[in-house]
Amino acid sequence: MRIVFLSPRFYPEIGGVEKHAFEVAKRLSKKGHKIAIITEGNKDERFKMDNIEVHRFYFGKKSWLKKFIIWQKLFSKRNLLKKADVVHCHDVFFWYLPFRFLYPRKKVYTTFHGYETRFPPSKKAVMVRKLSEELSLGNIIVGDYIKKWYGTKPTYVTYGAVDKYHVSSIKYQVSKYPRILFIGRLEEDTGIPIYLKTLEILKEKRIRFTFSAVGDGSLKKHVQKFGKVHGFIKNVVPYILKSDIVFASSYLSIITALSLRKPVFSIYDNPLKKDYLKMTPFSKYITIRNSPKLLADELKSVGRSKSIRNKLLRGKLRSIPSGEFVSRLHLRNKLRSITARNKTNLGYEWVKQQTWDKVVDLYIKLWGI
Repeated sequence: MRIVFLSPRFYPEIGGVEKHAFEVAKRLSKKGHKIAIITEGNKDERFKMDNIEVHRFYFGKKSWLKKFIIWQKLFSKRNLLKKADVVHCHDVFFWYLPFRFLYPRKKVYTTFHGYETRFPPSKKAVMVRKLSEELSLGNIIVGDYIKKWYGTKPTYVTYGAVDKYHVSSIKYQVSKYPRILFIGRLEEDTGIPIYLKTLEILKEKRIRFTFSAVGDGSLKKHVQKFGKVHGFIKNVVPYILKSDIVFASSYLSIITALSLRKPVFSIYDNPLKKDYLKMTPFSKYITIRNSPKLLADELKSVGRSKSIRNKLLRGKLRSIPSGEFVSRLHLRNKLRSITARNKTNLGYEWVKQQTWDKVVDLYIKLWGI
Protein backbone atom coordinates (compact mmCIF):
# COMPACT_ATOMS: atom_id res chain seq x y z
CA MET A 1 0.00 0.00 0.00
CA ARG A 2 0.98 3.62 -0.55
CA ILE A 3 0.90 5.48 2.76
CA VAL A 4 1.56 9.19 3.27
CA PHE A 5 2.31 10.68 6.68
CA LEU A 6 1.87 14.39 7.36
CA SER A 7 4.04 15.27 10.33
CA PRO A 8 5.00 18.69 11.73
CA ARG A 9 8.59 17.48 12.16
CA PHE A 10 10.40 14.25 11.37
CA TYR A 11 13.55 12.32 12.17
CA PRO A 12 16.43 13.15 12.50
CA GLU A 13 14.79 16.04 14.38
CA ILE A 14 14.51 15.25 18.09
CA GLY A 15 11.14 14.88 19.79
CA GLY A 16 8.28 12.54 20.63
CA VAL A 17 6.24 13.05 17.45
CA GLU A 18 9.38 12.80 15.30
CA LYS A 19 10.41 9.54 16.96
CA HIS A 20 6.90 8.05 16.84
CA ALA A 21 6.34 8.82 13.15
CA PHE A 22 9.78 7.52 12.18
CA GLU A 23 9.57 4.24 14.11
CA VAL A 24 6.10 3.47 12.73
CA ALA A 25 7.07 4.43 9.16
CA LYS A 26 10.26 2.37 9.30
CA ARG A 27 8.41 -0.77 10.35
CA LEU A 28 5.64 -0.28 7.80
CA SER A 29 8.31 0.01 5.11
CA LYS A 30 9.83 -3.30 6.24
CA LYS A 31 6.39 -4.87 5.83
CA GLY A 32 6.47 -3.91 2.15
CA HIS A 33 4.42 -0.69 2.20
CA LYS A 34 5.57 2.39 0.29
CA ILE A 35 5.92 5.22 2.79
CA ALA A 36 6.20 8.94 2.06
CA ILE A 37 6.57 11.68 4.67
CA ILE A 38 5.56 15.31 4.16
CA THR A 39 7.07 17.47 6.88
CA GLU A 40 8.39 20.91 7.74
CA GLY A 41 12.05 21.92 7.76
CA ASN A 42 14.47 24.79 7.19
CA LYS A 43 14.54 24.27 3.42
CA ASP A 44 12.77 22.45 0.60
CA GLU A 45 14.39 19.07 0.03
CA ARG A 46 13.63 15.50 -0.90
CA PHE A 47 15.58 12.44 0.21
CA LYS A 48 15.29 8.80 1.21
CA MET A 49 16.12 7.13 4.50
CA ASP A 50 15.36 3.52 5.50
CA ASN A 51 13.34 3.22 2.26
CA ILE A 52 11.15 6.11 3.42
CA GLU A 53 10.61 8.95 0.96
CA VAL A 54 10.87 12.26 2.80
CA HIS A 55 9.55 15.53 1.37
CA ARG A 56 10.61 18.42 3.58
CA PHE A 57 9.33 21.95 3.01
CA TYR A 58 10.12 25.35 4.43
CA PHE A 59 6.77 26.96 5.20
CA GLY A 60 8.14 30.24 6.54
CA LYS A 61 7.71 31.87 9.92
CA LYS A 62 4.52 31.72 11.94
CA SER A 63 1.87 34.10 10.60
CA TRP A 64 -1.74 34.10 9.42
CA LEU A 65 -0.40 33.51 5.88
CA LYS A 66 1.47 30.34 6.78
CA LYS A 67 -1.46 27.96 6.30
CA PHE A 68 -1.89 29.18 2.72
CA ILE A 69 1.81 28.58 2.03
CA ILE A 70 1.43 25.06 3.44
CA TRP A 71 -1.60 24.34 1.26
CA GLN A 72 0.17 25.76 -1.80
CA LYS A 73 3.25 23.60 -1.32
CA LEU A 74 1.19 20.50 -0.58
CA PHE A 75 -0.77 21.19 -3.75
CA SER A 76 2.51 20.78 -5.62
CA LYS A 77 2.57 17.24 -4.18
CA ARG A 78 -1.09 16.53 -4.88
CA ASN A 79 -0.24 13.51 -7.04
CA LEU A 80 1.47 11.96 -4.04
CA LEU A 81 -1.69 12.50 -2.00
CA LYS A 82 -3.98 11.43 -4.84
CA LYS A 83 -2.20 8.11 -5.36
CA ALA A 84 -1.99 7.30 -1.65
CA ASP A 85 -4.15 4.49 -0.32
CA VAL A 86 -3.96 6.02 3.16
CA VAL A 87 -3.13 9.52 4.38
CA HIS A 88 -2.32 9.76 8.07
CA CYS A 89 -1.91 13.10 9.85
CA HIS A 90 0.21 13.42 12.99
CA ASP A 91 -1.57 16.31 14.75
CA VAL A 92 -1.53 18.56 11.63
CA PHE A 93 -4.83 17.58 10.03
CA PHE A 94 -5.37 21.21 8.97
CA TRP A 95 -2.53 20.73 6.45
CA TYR A 96 -4.76 18.25 4.68
CA LEU A 97 -8.03 20.15 5.12
CA PRO A 98 -8.52 21.35 1.47
CA PHE A 99 -7.59 17.92 0.13
CA ARG A 100 -10.21 16.26 2.33
CA PHE A 101 -12.80 17.86 0.04
CA LEU A 102 -10.70 17.54 -3.12
CA TYR A 103 -10.40 13.76 -2.56
CA PRO A 104 -13.53 12.97 -0.50
CA ARG A 105 -13.16 9.18 -0.79
CA LYS A 106 -9.53 9.14 0.33
CA LYS A 107 -8.86 7.24 3.56
CA VAL A 108 -7.54 9.80 6.06
CA TYR A 109 -6.76 9.31 9.74
CA THR A 110 -5.18 11.30 12.57
CA THR A 111 -2.93 10.70 15.57
CA PHE A 112 -3.29 13.25 18.36
CA HIS A 113 0.07 13.34 20.13
CA GLY A 114 -0.07 15.99 22.79
CA TYR A 115 -1.36 19.37 23.82
CA GLU A 116 -0.49 22.97 23.07
CA THR A 117 1.93 23.94 25.83
CA ARG A 118 -0.49 26.50 27.29
CA PHE A 119 -3.12 25.85 29.97
CA PRO A 120 -6.03 25.71 29.73
CA PRO A 121 -6.32 24.65 26.05
CA SER A 122 -7.77 27.46 23.97
CA LYS A 123 -11.26 27.14 22.51
CA LYS A 124 -9.65 27.32 19.08
CA ALA A 125 -7.36 24.37 19.87
CA VAL A 126 -10.28 22.26 21.08
CA MET A 127 -12.34 23.22 18.02
CA VAL A 128 -9.49 22.29 15.64
CA ARG A 129 -9.15 18.90 17.36
CA LYS A 130 -12.87 18.22 17.08
CA LEU A 131 -12.90 19.21 13.40
CA SER A 132 -9.90 16.95 12.75
CA GLU A 133 -11.64 14.09 14.53
CA GLU A 134 -14.91 14.56 12.64
CA LEU A 135 -13.21 14.69 9.23
CA SER A 136 -10.97 11.68 9.96
CA LEU A 137 -12.18 8.11 9.49
CA GLY A 138 -10.55 7.13 12.79
CA ASN A 139 -7.87 8.26 15.20
CA ILE A 140 -5.21 7.26 17.70
CA ILE A 141 -4.59 9.33 20.83
CA VAL A 142 -1.34 9.35 22.77
CA GLY A 143 -2.70 9.44 26.30
CA ASP A 144 -6.15 9.07 27.88
CA TYR A 145 -6.15 12.68 29.11
CA ILE A 146 -6.95 13.79 25.54
CA LYS A 147 -10.43 12.30 25.88
CA LYS A 148 -11.10 14.42 28.95
CA TRP A 149 -9.57 17.73 27.85
CA TYR A 150 -10.42 17.73 24.15
CA GLY A 151 -13.53 15.57 24.09
CA THR A 152 -11.92 13.23 21.57
CA LYS A 153 -13.51 9.83 21.00
CA PRO A 154 -10.49 7.65 20.22
CA THR A 155 -10.42 4.57 18.07
CA TYR A 156 -7.25 3.45 19.87
CA VAL A 157 -5.05 4.74 22.71
CA THR A 158 -1.27 4.39 22.91
CA TYR A 159 1.56 5.69 25.06
CA GLY A 160 4.37 5.10 22.63
CA ALA A 161 7.06 2.46 22.92
CA VAL A 162 10.74 1.81 23.46
CA ASP A 163 13.40 0.26 21.29
CA LYS A 164 14.31 -3.31 22.15
CA TYR A 165 17.85 -2.32 23.07
CA HIS A 166 16.44 0.11 25.65
CA VAL A 167 14.82 -2.72 27.59
CA SER A 168 17.68 -3.71 29.82
CA SER A 169 18.43 -6.12 32.65
CA ILE A 170 20.87 -3.63 34.15
CA LYS A 171 20.62 -3.64 37.93
CA TYR A 172 19.99 -0.50 39.91
CA GLN A 173 23.44 0.84 40.83
CA VAL A 174 24.01 2.69 44.09
CA SER A 175 26.38 5.66 44.04
CA LYS A 176 27.73 7.70 46.92
CA TYR A 177 25.59 10.69 46.00
CA PRO A 178 22.46 10.49 43.86
CA ARG A 179 23.07 11.44 40.24
CA ILE A 180 20.00 13.29 39.02
CA LEU A 181 19.21 13.73 35.30
CA PHE A 182 16.55 15.98 33.80
CA ILE A 183 15.26 15.16 30.30
CA GLY A 184 13.24 17.68 28.30
CA ARG A 185 12.94 21.22 27.02
CA LEU A 186 14.21 23.85 29.44
CA GLU A 187 10.94 25.76 29.43
CA GLU A 188 8.34 26.53 32.08
CA ASP A 189 5.71 24.18 30.67
CA THR A 190 7.96 21.15 31.27
CA GLY A 191 8.05 21.94 34.99
CA ILE A 192 11.76 22.75 35.10
CA PRO A 193 11.23 25.68 37.56
CA ILE A 194 9.72 23.25 40.10
CA TYR A 195 12.55 20.79 39.61
CA LEU A 196 15.10 23.57 40.17
CA LYS A 197 13.31 24.73 43.32
CA THR A 198 13.48 21.12 44.53
CA LEU A 199 17.25 21.13 44.01
CA GLU A 200 17.48 24.39 45.96
CA ILE A 201 15.67 22.77 48.89
CA LEU A 202 18.04 19.79 48.80
CA LYS A 203 21.01 22.15 48.89
CA GLU A 204 19.56 24.06 51.82
CA LYS A 205 19.12 20.75 53.65
CA ARG A 206 22.75 19.86 52.75
CA ILE A 207 21.67 16.81 50.79
CA ARG A 208 24.47 16.08 48.35
CA PHE A 209 23.78 15.19 44.72
CA THR A 210 25.02 15.78 41.21
CA PHE A 211 22.77 17.14 38.49
CA SER A 212 22.76 17.40 34.70
CA ALA A 213 20.19 18.08 32.01
CA VAL A 214 19.62 16.74 28.51
CA GLY A 215 17.71 19.45 26.68
CA ASP A 216 17.76 23.12 25.82
CA GLY A 217 15.58 26.20 26.07
CA SER A 218 15.14 29.72 27.41
CA LEU A 219 15.83 28.67 31.03
CA LYS A 220 19.23 27.17 30.23
CA LYS A 221 21.16 29.71 32.33
CA HIS A 222 19.03 28.95 35.38
CA VAL A 223 19.61 25.22 34.96
CA GLN A 224 23.38 25.66 34.57
CA LYS A 225 23.55 26.97 38.16
CA PHE A 226 22.94 23.40 39.33
CA GLY A 227 24.88 21.35 36.80
CA LYS A 228 25.85 20.73 33.21
CA VAL A 229 23.43 21.18 30.30
CA HIS A 230 24.20 18.78 27.44
CA GLY A 231 21.68 20.19 24.95
CA PHE A 232 19.37 18.05 22.86
CA ILE A 233 20.80 14.57 22.39
CA LYS A 234 19.57 12.02 19.81
CA ASN A 235 20.39 9.08 22.05
CA VAL A 236 19.70 9.78 25.73
CA VAL A 237 20.28 6.17 26.81
CA PRO A 238 23.96 6.61 27.85
CA TYR A 239 23.00 9.60 30.00
CA ILE A 240 20.15 7.71 31.67
CA LEU A 241 22.43 4.74 32.35
CA LYS A 242 24.85 7.01 34.24
CA SER A 243 22.10 8.47 36.40
CA ASP A 244 20.44 7.24 39.59
CA ILE A 245 17.28 9.33 39.38
CA VAL A 246 15.47 10.73 36.33
CA PHE A 247 13.37 13.89 36.28
CA ALA A 248 11.00 13.58 33.32
CA SER A 249 7.50 14.72 32.46
CA SER A 250 6.99 13.41 28.92
CA TYR A 251 5.83 9.92 27.98
CA LEU A 252 8.78 9.00 25.80
CA SER A 253 11.38 10.06 28.40
CA ILE A 254 9.49 8.34 31.23
CA ILE A 255 9.11 4.96 29.55
CA THR A 256 12.70 5.06 28.26
CA ALA A 257 13.93 5.61 31.84
CA LEU A 258 11.69 2.80 33.12
CA SER A 259 13.06 0.50 30.43
CA LEU A 260 16.51 1.08 31.94
CA ARG A 261 15.26 0.45 35.49
CA LYS A 262 15.69 4.01 36.68
CA PRO A 263 13.32 5.60 39.22
CA VAL A 264 11.36 8.44 37.63
CA PHE A 265 10.12 11.59 39.37
CA SER A 266 7.53 13.68 37.53
CA ILE A 267 5.80 16.93 38.46
CA TYR A 268 2.65 18.73 37.39
CA ASP A 269 1.67 22.37 37.81
CA ASN A 270 -1.86 22.37 36.40
CA PRO A 271 -4.85 19.98 36.24
CA LEU A 272 -4.20 18.99 32.62
CA LYS A 273 -0.62 17.97 33.34
CA LYS A 274 -1.84 16.08 36.41
CA ASP A 275 -4.21 14.03 34.22
CA TYR A 276 -1.47 13.68 31.58
CA LEU A 277 0.64 11.86 34.17
CA LYS A 278 -1.92 10.14 36.39
CA MET A 279 -4.28 8.86 33.68
CA THR A 280 -1.62 6.44 32.44
CA PRO A 281 -0.97 2.74 33.02
CA PHE A 282 2.53 3.57 34.28
CA SER A 283 1.51 6.21 36.84
CA LYS A 284 1.84 3.66 39.67
CA TYR A 285 5.45 2.97 38.70
CA ILE A 286 6.70 6.56 38.98
CA THR A 287 6.62 9.26 41.67
CA ILE A 288 4.27 12.12 40.78
CA ARG A 289 4.21 15.32 42.85
CA ASN A 290 2.99 18.89 42.44
CA SER A 291 5.29 20.83 44.76
CA PRO A 292 9.07 21.12 45.21
CA LYS A 293 8.77 20.45 48.95
CA LEU A 294 6.97 17.14 48.45
CA LEU A 295 9.42 16.12 45.74
CA ALA A 296 12.38 17.11 47.92
CA ASP A 297 11.05 14.98 50.79
CA GLU A 298 11.00 11.94 48.51
CA LEU A 299 14.50 12.65 47.22
CA LYS A 300 15.92 13.27 50.71
CA SER A 301 14.84 9.80 51.75
CA VAL A 302 16.37 8.23 48.66
CA GLY A 303 19.62 10.11 49.22
CA ARG A 304 19.92 9.22 52.92
CA SER A 305 19.04 5.57 52.55
CA LYS A 306 21.53 5.25 49.72
CA SER A 307 24.24 6.85 51.84
CA ILE A 308 23.68 4.39 54.68
CA ARG A 309 23.53 1.43 52.30
CA ASN A 310 26.70 2.58 50.58
CA LYS A 311 28.62 2.74 53.85
CA LEU A 312 27.38 -0.70 54.83
CA LEU A 313 28.44 -2.13 51.49
CA ARG A 314 31.91 -0.59 51.78
CA GLY A 315 32.36 -1.88 55.32
CA LYS A 316 32.46 1.58 56.87
CA LEU A 317 29.49 0.71 59.08
CA ARG A 318 29.09 -2.66 60.78
CA SER A 319 25.46 -2.05 61.67
CA ILE A 320 22.62 0.42 61.38
CA PRO A 321 23.35 3.62 63.35
CA SER A 322 21.88 3.43 66.84
CA GLY A 323 19.50 5.87 68.49
CA GLU A 324 15.73 6.09 68.40
CA PHE A 325 15.59 9.04 65.97
CA VAL A 326 18.18 7.62 63.60
CA SER A 327 16.59 4.17 63.67
CA ARG A 328 13.16 5.53 62.84
CA LEU A 329 14.66 7.69 60.13
CA HIS A 330 16.50 4.74 58.67
CA LEU A 331 13.42 2.50 58.73
CA ARG A 332 11.33 5.16 57.01
CA ASN A 333 14.02 5.75 54.41
CA LYS A 334 14.56 2.05 53.89
CA LEU A 335 10.84 1.52 53.38
CA ARG A 336 10.68 4.35 50.84
CA SER A 337 13.80 3.08 49.09
CA ILE A 338 12.38 -0.46 48.82
CA THR A 339 9.06 0.95 47.57
CA ALA A 340 10.87 3.06 44.94
CA ARG A 341 12.87 0.04 43.73
CA ASN A 342 9.77 -2.14 43.61
CA LYS A 343 7.93 0.48 41.58
CA THR A 344 10.87 0.74 39.22
CA ASN A 345 11.07 -3.04 38.76
CA LEU A 346 7.31 -3.29 38.13
CA GLY A 347 7.59 -0.43 35.67
CA TYR A 348 10.35 -2.27 33.88
CA GLU A 349 8.17 -5.38 33.57
CA TRP A 350 5.34 -3.26 32.14
CA VAL A 351 7.46 -1.34 29.68
CA LYS A 352 8.99 -4.54 28.28
CA GLN A 353 5.63 -5.17 26.62
CA GLN A 354 5.48 -1.72 24.99
CA THR A 355 7.11 -2.30 21.61
CA TRP A 356 6.95 -0.36 18.37
CA ASP A 357 5.62 -3.46 16.65
CA LYS A 358 2.55 -3.27 18.90
CA VAL A 359 2.09 0.39 17.98
CA VAL A 360 2.34 -0.48 14.27
CA ASP A 361 -0.34 -3.12 14.78
CA LEU A 362 -2.68 -0.36 16.02
CA TYR A 363 -2.14 1.58 12.80
CA ILE A 364 -2.77 -1.49 10.67
CA LYS A 365 -5.99 -2.24 12.57
CA LEU A 366 -7.06 1.39 12.30
CA TRP A 367 -6.62 1.37 8.53
CA GLY A 368 -8.17 -2.08 8.10
CA ILE A 369 -5.29 -3.48 6.07
